[in-house]
Amino acid sequence: MTKADFWDKVTHFAWQATDGVGARLMGAFGNATAEEKADGSLVTKFDKWADQELSDRIADAFPDHGILSEEGKHVFPATDWCWVIDPIDGTTNFTRGIPLWGVSIGLLYKGTPVFGHVYIPPVKQHFHGYWPGESGLEMETGAYMNGEPIHTATDEPSGSYFFSLCARSIKVLQKPFPCKIRMLGVATYNILTVASGVSLGAVEATPKIWDIAAVWAITQAAGASWTILDGSESFPLTTGKDYSSYPFPTLVTRPSLVQKFEPLVRVIVE
Repeated sequence: MTKADFWDKVTHFAWQATDGVGARLMGAFGNATAEEKADGSLVTKFDKWADQELSDRIADAFPDHGILSEEGKHVFPATDWCWVIDPIDGTTNFTRGIPLWGVSIGLLYKGTPVFGHVYIPPVKQHFHGYWPGESGLEMETGAYMNGEPIHTATDEPSGSYFFSLCARSIKVLQKPFPCKIRMLGVATYNILTVASGVSLGAVEATPKIWDIAAVWAITQAAGASWTILDGSESFPLTTGKDYSSYPFPTLVTRPSLVQKFEPLVRVIVE
């Protein structure tokens, strides 16, 4: 298989898998009963079904690839290629009938995300992107929504532009903030608003690997800069490590705004 054929297969697979799982999940949207997990997040039987369905599809299409998933395997495997699954990002929105939640899958090469695909079924938005970073892979770079290129915004911070927060990062608002604030309840979508130019920045206080694996590639391919706020190592992931409770406190914005926003959001890790 040529490199081009491989990436064509990855892209087609991700679109078809997330689209198919998303279509099934729409049938349960707003009618699911959730249980609370140890970390305070919610899980439904549909999270578990989608996790297993995506895992099965990956194992069938890419039998030599590893899998890391929110509701399944949490230990990073000893494989060059590994898929990371978030079966329903925004489970609370999903259970309450709020039409913003997604299905997210990222592909890592030697522990670093190089491809991501996120599907938001209620609004029928497919995001995907390719970002080789420092992986050494020869591959295209680009970010897309429904097949059209997306890029970060070029605007300067003001009360006319958005910045996205998560529920655990509201300490940021203890001081005046130079943008309008939005809280969407979906980590991937919070960050994707930066990639698509809707928001100037986004911060997530405690995202896990399944929250960020796909959007790591998409947002940087769209021109964003990614800052891990506690200074810890992000990628490559470590073989044999359990990532079930490992956070990646994150600021995403375009490179020229990092110095503007980082001092304002660093309070979430202090």
